[in-house]
Amino acid sequence: MPETAAPTPKAEPFRASIMQIEPQWIDYNGHLNMAYYNVMFDRAIDQLWSELGIGPTYMKERGGSTFTAECHVRYLREIHLGDPVQIFVWLLGADDKRLHTFEEMRHASEGWLSATSENMSLHMDMNARRVAPFPPDISERIAAVTSAHSAVPRPEGIGRNVAMPAKR
Repeated sequence: MPETAAPTPKAEPFRASIMQIEPQWIDYNGHLNMAYYNVMFDRAIDQLWSELGIGPTYMKERGGSTFTAECHVRYLREIHLGDPVQIFVWLLGADDKRLHTFEEMRHASEGWLSATSENMSLHMDMNARRVAPFPPDISERIAAVTSAHSAVPRPEGIGRNVAMPAKR
């Protein structure tokens, strides 16, 4: 997807294109293998990054990219071959070097929630291979989207951690 000038952000989560499950992604349990949830979440993030101006063109022309520093996926309901999927992305927060996102994977026609992914991404100077601040024009785009997304109710599950339930 080519990167273009960012449109005025809307007060709604980013909606990625509807995706289809690929047959080789189905595991011996008959559902989408856990690894491919991450593939689909990553494809949705790539779409948002292109809108923010930090996709493949940015890497080639300006030498910047993002790396995922942390990821927490929750698997809530099975997805099967033939199920259309749409991913919604909230840009929850950002600073000069980091992006905090939350994604929901939903059945595209029935609307039910299948999985969520919460991520922290780092902006990288690819020449130095080090974390670096976003350029001012990109920071402005990110701030506009973060502001628009802050007007949207927060989905359930943000900030969850992995732990055994407390014994009573």
